[in-house]
Amino acid sequence: MPAGVYVEQGEHDWPLVATDPADLTAKLDEGGHLAALPKESAALANVIEVALVDFLLDRLDQTPGATGRRGEERSYPDLEIGGEAFGATFHAVDIKMARLAKKNGTKTQSRCTLYTGNTYFKWPTIRWPGMFRPFDDYATHLDIIGVYRLDVDFRGRVRDLELFVHEPWRIASKERSSTTREYLGAVVEVAALREGRGEFDTEDAFYKYWRAYPFRVPKAVERQLQKALREQQGRT
Repeated sequence: MPAGVYVEQGEHDWPLVATDPADLTAKLDEGGHLAALPKESAALANVIEVALVDFLLDRLDQTPGATGRRGEERSYPDLEIGGEAFGATFHAVDIKMARLAKKNGTKTQSRCTLYTGNTYFKWPTIRWPGMFRPFDDYATHLDIIGVYRLDVDFRGRVRDLELFVHEPWRIASKERSSTTREYLGAVVEVAALREGRGEFDTEDAFYKYWRAYPFRVPKAVERQLQKALREQQGRT
């Protein structure tokens, strides 16, 4: 986990010698090299998500026959996995972070977003801008959900982080995650997220419900769709 934001200037003698990671963190902190992570949810989530993708890419590099690529920001997925170790197929991994609600910690403060409903999810055979390939070209889709307690008095901000890995449909709700954006939402109960106990009994039921959902398709998305269609036709 990120322990803070590194600050280049510090106050200590050189060279700085540490015996282990915990000792290094303590000495960096004492020397004034560590500032607190952001406490705003989206900014904090981004820091943690980047760190998790770095960790997974490092492990993939150590796995014979496995490959991994980081996705672009505000695109899908966060991480693409492939290679001979996975049967030469491609797999999409998305990472979501959710702060626990202050009241009792049994629910997330807001719904995690599983997919954007009016672009790649609605037209899964089209390669949308920023994506490596069309949604349907992925053999599997996985979400890593992280829930945490915010501690504003702690430099690292994140306490009691718990990670769950599920296929998105298994933790999906029938509610959007935003009232203003076209996002599919997850369930908010932590126990349901932990157990993969969403509101759909089958994957088919999930896709049938959300593919039929009346998402808005603004002019900007229509232009993206037409451009993607022209590019796809040019490749065939």
